[in-house]
Amino acid sequence: QVQLVESGGGLVQAGDSPRPPCQASGGTLTDYALGWFRQAPGKEREFLGAIAWSGGRTVIGDLVKGRVATSRDSAKNTMYLHVYSLKPEDTAVYYCAAGRTSDQIIGLMPKYYDYWGQGTQVTVSS
Repeated sequence: QVQLVESGGGLVQAGDSPRPPCQASGGTLTDYALGWFRQAPGKEREFLGAIAWSGGRTVIGDLVKGRVATSRDSAKNTMYLHVYSLKPEDTAVYYCAAGRTSDQIIGLMPKYYDYWGQGTQVTVSS
């Protein structure tokens, strides 16, 4: 079973470009993709990006393409979310998730992810 812990949230300024990490533990990640989602109050959970851990293929959500990137440190079992030039509308709870993948096919919806972190609140002030 995979455990995920996000960190790096809090109050940030508009224009900042944070890089919150997601630390994975509890199992091998070879058969998994790690992804980032966010959920703002009253809205559905939104896919941001993901990495297939074996092979490193990445996918970025259409709604955030150009503003978001993902990277990983395999030695530390850690994935990072890069969000460029935050805006107040980026305020949300940001979640890390792990879902099984094969042939580096990565799911874009929450239902394809089996394990979730507790989330980290990011509040962007203008």
